[in-house]
Amino acid sequence: MKRIGLLSDTHGYLDAALPKYLESCDEIWHAGDIGTLEVTDTLAKWKPLRAVYGNIDGDKLRVVHPENQLFELEGVKVLITHIGGYPGHYTSRVRELIAKVRPKLYICGHSHILKVMYDKKYECLHMNPGAAGAHGFHQVKTLLRFTLDAGNIKDLEVIELGKR
Repeated sequence: MKRIGLLSDTHGYLDAALPKYLESCDEIWHAGDIGTLEVTDTLAKWKPLRAVYGNIDGDKLRVVHPENQLFELEGVKVLITHIGGYPGHYTSRVRELIAKVRPKLYICGHSHILKVMYDKKYECLHMNPGAAGAHGFHQVKTLLRFTLDAGNIKDLEVIELGKR
């Protein structure tokens, strides 16, 4: 069983409340638009980190973090990328990737809109944690916490960090 803290679109900003919400997690996942290496260096000091780069991330971040993360953890195949869309509205790149690798959990960021929905066509749960940073059009900073356990995704929580 693994508890995951999922965030995206920090844009170089780490909210002071994050340690409190991530301390119960086994891993932290970041779905892109990190902003600076300091963000991922700090997160990696707190917990093991898996991250992808986003469209605002420069060469330094792109050398350290890939465009996609594809892995299996606790019996759940996971695909993380930054720009990909959501069920019924995927980018062509992500639609082809999902059809090929068949993840049980597909995660992206980019929109700054928190969204969790099931894709019946691909039998895949989609998560976008919204934006945890202070930059963008979102009104409230958000992240998600959930548990992976024996092939199941459970105990999902939406965490609001306050106004942007």
